[in-house]
Amino acid sequence: MSDQILLGVIGAPHGIRGEVRIKAFTGDPLAIADYGSLTDRKGRSFDISDIRPAKEVVIARIKGVATREEAEALNGVELFVARDKLSASEDEDEFLQADLLGCSVVGPDGAALGTVTAVENYGAGDLLDIETPDGRSVLMPFTKAFAPRIDITARRIEAEPPLGLFEPESESDKR
Repeated sequence: MSDQILLGVIGAPHGIRGEVRIKAFTGDPLAIADYGSLTDRKGRSFDISDIRPAKEVVIARIKGVATREEAEALNGVELFVARDKLSASEDEDEFLQADLLGCSVVGPDGAALGTVTAVENYGAGDLLDIETPDGRSVLMPFTKAFAPRIDITARRIEAEPPLGLFEPESESDKR
């Protein structure tokens, strides 16, 4: 498990005074400012000095960024926090996406269905991207109904997937 957790991604500048849009991956988008210094993959540090909500992002002022040009240079920068700065969740059904990556997925009969390679969300809820043993990629809804038992310590998800989801495509389906 990674010791750095992705909390957000800086997007396009907002206005001309150095503010940026941030897509936050925290439960409460404004909470991204509560973690103190955030770092990027290069180890640079970023401190959010002011934040406010917008439609699908937050608008933030980052210390040391005062112009639109400086803000533009940060477009696409991923913001991370050390895992030990995150408080443990009291909700047993709450998981960090980073903890799900690499978990094995098994069916109700114990048969290996694959390994979680990503967690996606296209607007209708989280989906586990599972690489099957034969190399295919299958998207399974990440809900209690389809993933009723998750053991992060054992790196195992017991799934009850929709009928046919993990069946290989027949030749007629490929046409």
